[in-house]
Amino acid sequence: QVQLVESGGGLVQAGGSLSLSCAASGSPFRINAMGWFRQAPGKEREFVAAIRLNGGSTYYGAFVKGRFTISRNNANNTVYLQMNGLEPEDAAVYYCGASRAMVGIATVRNYDYWGQGTQVTVSS
Repeated sequence: QVQLVESGGGLVQAGGSLSLSCAASGSPFRINAMGWFRQAPGKEREFVAAIRLNGGSTYYGAFVKGRFTISRNNANNTVYLQMNGLEPEDAAVYYCGASRAMVGIATVRNYDYWGQGTQVTVSS
């Protein structure tokens, strides 16, 4: 079992920045990748970014356009999402996920564990 706890959400003005953290505990040694997804009211959960724990390859959703950066610290089992240039359309609950999959890490169904989510609100 893996437990994920997100932190760092909040309210920011358009154009501002937020940094999210996701701390993993339990037995993360079977996890191959961690990712961030988001879900706005009435919408499906959407891929934001993912990172492979071995090698550190990163992947981003098309809408990111260089504004977000995912990173990891394997020593403390924490993944970060630095978000810059936030827009009102970025407002959502952001979820951290952990995946044992080797492929398809941009897909919700390939994630085995989820955090409780953290709210990001962007005012215009």
